[in-house]
Amino acid sequence: MAEQRRDQRDGRDAGEGAQDVPEGWGRGALPEEARAWEVLVATARRTVSDGLVVGTSGNVSVRVGDTVLVTPSGVPYDRLAPDDITGVGLDGRQLLGTLTPTSELPMHLAVYRTTDARAVVHTHAVHATAVSTLVPELPAIHYMAGALGGPVRVAPYATYGTDELAENMLRALTDRTACLLQNHGTMAYGTTLDQAYDRTAQLEWMCHLWLTATSVPGMSPHLLSRDQVEEAGEKLRGYGQRR
Repeated sequence: MAEQRRDQRDGRDAGEGAQDVPEGWGRGALPEEARAWEVLVATARRTVSDGLVVGTSGNVSVRVGDTVLVTPSGVPYDRLAPDDITGVGLDGRQLLGTLTPTSELPMHLAVYRTTDARAVVHTHAVHATAVSTLVPELPAIHYMAGALGGPVRVAPYATYGTDELAENMLRALTDRTACLLQNHGTMAYGTTLDQAYDRTAQLEWMCHLWLTATSVPGMSPHLLSRDQVEEAGEKLRGYGQRR
């Protein structure tokens, strides 16, 4: 742990301004928190293996009761261990662990305070980030936009880790479960980490699809109407196996 803490401080991205947390801070993890941390770490590692983030960019969180478990700042996901568990209250006060929470904590907490989210995934996926620099809303290139609540909006740019960015994100998320962050990346939430991750992956895929379709010289892709996207969204609510 001591080596990991040193690595976190030495390897943190230059702009991340969160302060170090004193040794011994926080309480012990509850069994359900420890289990949720395992799933969170696996999800964070998947964002790297699937190419949605590079290095320690992006972050993942999950809510257990009123505690939000979140990836720590500047620690490679493949090095996270069970005793690196990091958790905060909805007010941002650190409850678990000694590692500094992600610098994007304001965005995660804003989602939990204002929605029914139980998990949040933030990435710097390349196609989604590219689209965020081109349009104010992802064009309706595929009906899977309906699974995210409708056309995916782009939140105006603000410096990472700020309340301004969190506010911009919340406006873009109105009646949606995912959005793009201008010149930055993606934000998606769900009732589980699997759902939040799937929404992130679907958003990146749709952005890739739109960029591919618009790259054909002299051709413009057919887009769906809002009614068509909404109809698909209604149908997708009943998709899959019922248990």
